[in-house]
Amino acid sequence: MLRLLRKRSAQKKGLPPGTPVYVGEERREPVSISLIDFDASRCEEKPLASAVECAAHREGRRVAWINFSGIHDARLIEEVGERFGLHPLVLEDIVNTGQRPKLEDHDEYLFVSMKMLSRKADGEVDGEQVSLVLGPGYVLSFQEKPGDVFEPVRERVRQAKGRIRSRGADYLAYSLLDAVVDNYFVVLEGLSDRIEALEDVLVDRPAPAALGRIHRIKKELVYLRKAIWPLREAIAALTRVDSQLVDESTRAYLRDVYDHAIQALEVVEAYRDVVSGMVDTYLSSISNRMNEIMKVLTIIATIFIPMTFIAGVYGMNFERMPELKTSWGYPAVWAVMLLSSAIMLVYFWKKKWIGGR
Repeated sequence: MLRLLRKRSAQKKGLPPGTPVYVGEERREPVSISLIDFDASRCEEKPLASAVECAAHREGRRVAWINFSGIHDARLIEEVGERFGLHPLVLEDIVNTGQRPKLEDHDEYLFVSMKMLSRKADGEVDGEQVSLVLGPGYVLSFQEKPGDVFEPVRERVRQAKGRIRSRGADYLAYSLLDAVVDNYFVVLEGLSDRIEALEDVLVDRPAPAALGRIHRIKKELVYLRKAIWPLREAIAALTRVDSQLVDESTRAYLRDVYDHAIQALEVVEAYRDVVSGMVDTYLSSISNRMNEIMKVLTIIATIFIPMTFIAGVYGMNFERMPELKTSWGYPAVWAVMLLSSAIMLVYFWKKKWIGGR
């Protein structure tokens, strides 16, 4: 994926600033556009086919939420930007999936970019670029692919739950931000389960494969930090922005989202500390396991040392060794060897080198 991003980023070389060039995974499916147009009394939901249809809802009397599932059609995004008066640099950021989360105040509208996180089938963290444009009476949301965390928001709009139908576009934008940040905790919970399972593996049966799992989790935590840290600052700026687009009553809810972002970031930092110590735990477990193996081998070798000594003495080629001529010589040697081994085992047991801890 990094190679693909580098290849597509190279396509922007030499182009003037503000030229929208899609940077991300290659996609061929058409961009899907959906509209939810609502006020306190009614809600209308339908698909849209073009930027012209989108622009028809720019200055409606109701709140219009236009969602784009797919940003790989740079020409369509550019057309939408022209219809809504978006700055070319904003369009460039929308189609760049590697864009850092941020907030920009363009007077007539506010632009927010962020990362929407999810979990893959194998439990690993996955993320995609999401951009919001908050204007007077409308919210534009751009995401890389179909499927998102906004379905609870859609249901609240459809069923008129809570305050969302009676408030403005700023409250809708807050609800989308809140849905993204709340889902961070779902992702972090899954990551916590993986970390706990890995800790058990490191203590019970450390293996080289565990070291690879540690490094994968560390990379995911770095990605999470890069996604949450700047978003926290963007939300903080949104609570303080001097804009008529954000009502004073909505700022209290935005401050709540800011608190949630801080909590998510603190969880990520705590997990980073835990995972950083896992390498030491792995090395300690491997060392302890090796020490146990060496201990067993040393005890076995020590038990056989006197037996080897006796066998070596009577294995010498001397003619005058009285014990060789006696009838009790062979069993006597065995008795001495077994007795010496038994004495050493008792000694090891009393020293607690073997047996109970």
